[in-house]
Amino acid sequence: MSYTREQIEAAVKSKGYVWFDDAANKGYDVNIVGVRNSSTGTKVTNVFDDNITLSFKDETGAWQFYSWMNTTDPGKKSMLEWKKMGITGGCARLVTGQYRSTWKIDKHQGKYEALCQRNGKVKVYRDEDLDLEYNENKITEGIYGINIHKAGQDSTWVENWSAGCQVFKRVKDFDEFMKICKKAVKIHGNSFTYTLIESKDIK
Repeated sequence: MSYTREQIEAAVKSKGYVWFDDAANKGYDVNIVGVRNSSTGTKVTNVFDDNITLSFKDETGAWQFYSWMNTTDPGKKSMLEWKKMGITGGCARLVTGQYRSTWKIDKHQGKYEALCQRNGKVKVYRDEDLDLEYNENKITEGIYGINIHKAGQDSTWVENWSAGCQVFKRVKDFDEFMKICKKAVKIHGNSFTYTLIESKDIK
């Protein structure tokens, strides 16, 4: 799907969430907003059919907006093999909402820099019935390593790239995202808010 910054901002504000408008005029006060594809319902599509967006004012005060393909949902392999993966209570799927100052740049699985859940709890649905339909009747809250990271060079299938994480389809998109986040760290510190909304919230 294709969105504008104005649409994302309006949807975030309509939920009563904070929108960072860089009142101090320092630049790179980033709004990281994931958009879950509502049209697929509860079906496990196993493809990167969601978006992650980034809105911020640059050093000149001009708004910048990016939208990349990602998944906000776990893949087929994670949904079927969560026990083998050492997951407790069922495969995780992030609940929509705004999670303030919850992520920081750190090593994802000790391998490469990504936005990692280090500073606070998130809510996730737990799905354990292996029917390849996302269940939303069981919610837990905690620090589960729900990171924002990359899949392969240009991945087709989600599979076990996500077991709750928010995952970029393409490496080059993720690299562009991280370059901006690293600029934000130098100005605002190593703390990031992530907001997840549904595509049906966007007008």
